Amino acid sequence: MIKKLIFSTVLGLTLVLASCGTQGEKAPGVGAAKPEADAAATDKGLGKFKDLKLSTPLDAKMVEAGEALYNTKCIACHKLTNEKLVGPGWAGVTSKRRPEWIMNFETNTNAMLDSDIVAQQLLVTCVARMPNQNLSDDDARSVLEFMRKNDGQK
Repeated sequence: MIKKLIFSTVLGLTLVLASCGTQGEKAPGVGAAKPEADAAATDKGLGKFKDLKLSTPLDAKMVEAGEALYNTKCIACHKLTNEKLVGPGWAGVTSKRRPEWIMNFETNTNAMLDSDIVAQQLLVTCVARMPNQNLSDDDARSVLEFMRKNDGQK
């Protein structure tokens, strides 16, 4: 009976770890101390977006394009609420993350998941590693604008 319980527990943990795309291994850098030089990079993520200027009011055409992209590339894994589906819900994301971080994650997904501590922490709670959606810079900006609208910005 105890052997079955131990086996079931080990099997369950193995399946959970494998479902996050880590093949039973800890995601790179998770739990490891990051050098101080990386602290600023984590705030804005890893990628080419260093200083993004947002427009007010929202750009309606970008919002519309971002919604279309959400409906074709994102909706299967992300809800517009706080509810986690495969990936985390999008509600409040623009108040939790800097726009540069969001853009870098959208356009540099693999590097962010491999090296950004915030992205790695999100990976620990996910069901699967987010695939790179191959968004152009303009597409990523449109998705960001749609996220801003979803968060009640005008």
